[in-house]
Parts: sequence; C-alpha cells; structure tokens
Amino acid sequence: MNTSLRVRLSVMMFLEYAIWASWYITMGRYLGGVLNFTQEQIGFAYNTTALAAIISPFFVGMVADRFFSTEKVLCVTHILGGILALAVAKAQTFGMFYGLLLAHTLCYMPTLALTNSISFHQMKDPGKEFPSIRVLGTISWIVTVWLIGRLASTERFAGFDVKTAMPFQIAGVVSILMGLYCLTLPKTPPKAKGQQVTVSDVLGLDALKLLKEPSFAIFIVSAFLICIPLSFYFSFAPTFFGEVGMQDVTGKTSFGQMSEIFFMLVMPWFFARLGVKWMLLVGMLSWCGRYLLFLMGYQTGLMWPLIVGIVMHGICYDFFFVTAYIYVDKKAHAAIRAKAQGFIALVTLGAGMFAGTSLSGWVAGKYSFPKVTPEKFQAVEDVSAWNTGNFVKWDDAGQARFGKIQEIAEANADNTANVRV
Repeated sequence: MNTSLRVRLSVMMFLEYAIWASWYITMGRYLGGVLNFTQEQIGFAYNTTALAAIISPFFVGMVADRFFSTEKVLCVTHILGGILALAVAKAQTFGMFYGLLLAHTLCYMPTLALTNSISFHQMKDPGKEFPSIRVLGTISWIVTVWLIGRLASTERFAGFDVKTAMPFQIAGVVSILMGLYCLTLPKTPPKAKGQQVTVSDVLGLDALKLLKEPSFAIFIVSAFLICIPLSFYFSFAPTFFGEVGMQDVTGKTSFGQMSEIFFMLVMPWFFARLGVKWMLLVGMLSWCGRYLLFLMGYQTGLMWPLIVGIVMHGICYDFFFVTAYIYVDKKAHAAIRAKAQGFIALVTLGAGMFAGTSLSGWVAGKYSFPKVTPEKFQAVEDVSAWNTGNFVKWDDAGQARFGKIQEIAEANADNTANVRV
C-alpha cells in the first residue's frame, strides 16, 4: 500500500470514530443530570446503537455490494446522520430524544462495517496492514475524548460535556465533514453489480451460510455473549467512576484507548504466535479480569484497580473485536464480504449490545442508591431502600456525594432521613 492511500484511509478512520466518541462517553451523565432521564431510559438511549446495528447493516451492505460504490453510500449516510445529530442536541423529552438518536445511529452504525470494507478492498494482507490503519480510529477516540475533557475543565466551558448538548453538535459537524471527505476515498465499486436481487440478499442470508462451519458458529455465539458486559461498561462506567470519586472521568476513560493503540500496533506479532483462536480467548478472559478490578475498586475505595481496569480496554477490545473483523474478512469470499462485515456488526454491535444495554439499564435502576436532596431532610426521589445503615447519594453542586442513613425521622418516615456524611 502506497503512502498516499495509507494517509487517505487513516484520515477516514480518524473522522469515522471522532463522530461516535464525541457523544457516547458523556451521554449517560448528561441524560441523568440535565434531562433527568431514569436509569432505565438511559439504558434504552444507549441501545439505539444496538437497534441500528440490527436494522441497517444488511441492507446497506447489500446496497454497497450491488448498486452503489461504497464511498458514495458513506457520503450520503454521514451527511444525513450529521443533520440528525444536530437535531438530537435540541431534544428535551425522552420520546423525541430517543427517536432522533435512533435515526442518527441508523445512519452511522452501518458505516463502521463499510469503512472496514473499503480498507480491506485496498489491502493484500489485512492481518498485517489493517491494524496500522484501524489504530487511527483509536487515536481519534482518544484525541476527541481528551479534548472534550480538557475543554470541560476550563472556566469558559466548565462541565459542557455533561451539562450541555454540545457533544451532539460536535458529532453533527464532524459527520457532515466526513460525508464530504468520503467523496475523495478510493473508488470501491459494487462486487455483485448486475446480479438479481433476491429475498436472501435483502435479509443478508448469504452471510448466514458461514454459520455452517462449527468454528464460525462458536465464534458468533462468543461474540454475542462478550458484548453484554461490554455494553455495561460503555453505558454506565463513566457514571460509576464519577460516583466513586474519580476526577476528570471523561479524560481518564481515554486511558483505555491509549492502551488500545499499543495492542493494535503489536497485533501482527501476536497473530503470528497465537493465531486467531487464542487471541479471541485471551480477549474474553481479559473482560473477566477487568470487572474483578472494578469490583475491587468499588469495595476498597482504591483508585488504582479502576485505572488498571480502564487501561485493560486495549487488550479486551483489540484481541477480540479487531481480531473478529480480520477473521470474518478471511472467512467470507469477495462477493459477500460487505454483508459478512455487516453480519458481525449485527451480532456484536446489534444483538449483543441490545441485550446488554437493555439489561444494564434494568440492573442500574434496580440497584442504584436511593437519592436524597442536599438538605438531607427533605423529600427524596426513591424510598425503596430507606433503612437505617443503608447508603444514599445526592447531588451537591454537580458532584455526587454519599452518606449512611443514621436515623429516619419519625414524623415522615417514608421520605425523610438524617444522613451521616
């Protein structure tokens, strides 16, 4: 691959992931703190990406494979998605917010697979060449999240990342720019042009034929299951980190993407020595270790287990998901490659993340601490767990604080309590 082509594909990856990074990390805290959505509603908001991954990739993959050049499909979807992201920033009610965000993600999610397809189309050895291109997406995520975190810590833009809808406005502008840039990408003509369109094509059943191989079927089941804990992390980890006392949560979450860069660059070395199956296994086991560290940090109050858990994102994500993209590209023949990439997106970003985000919202709503007002003696929002000795939380000037119930006022035991900080 020549230098010019490498630069063009790298810029494509950078812009692609800047769109998602602009709003995804901070959305949960914005929805809970500004729009006052419930934990269940926050979980539903995050499952828009999963629904979009279920609904759209096969159709767009079929369009890219059969009727239009991939770069033109990317152009249209990104410009439309950018306009919708700008509209999301104006939404105030859950129904309006959810509908607009779903429309935006319906445009955005298919482009993850299509940018991979354009890259693979230009490569002779994706196992060696793709990681060095895909790493620009990770760098983009780090730069975007870090810049937003830095701006949010300044006096002029203090807290804009979780107190305003500006992240969605940033995503909208970047998405429109990405759409225009896509017109400069290498021409990637449809491989199945002129062939008859069938129901099988519309449903993406060509890609489903890969499930006849036992090894591929096991891989698909594993990919689905690992996305359930992944969705817990993306939906509620930033909120969790903030509530246990971590400072600059937005910036610190970028440590995970920093480690992702390192593991992305050394992936060819691991590929040569471990192979696909062992890399996938190491990636799955790393998720288990990561959540044990988060549990340790919560129970002990120490920050280092949380930081180490964040940094483990590199091996957790790269060894499983990036390996998965390459594995699918090798398994699928050229005529169905775009649909195969759409299929893995359906299983992981779609079905797996939908199950995970739906479950995470329910779990967060069921096990969150009851809330109490800063005055500590006024009415509370949730009295389901008001018992002496239980912990409660409240919002004090934008900062979550914790205390233990010392006694419940006799005059109004249902909704007042004396809290020891």
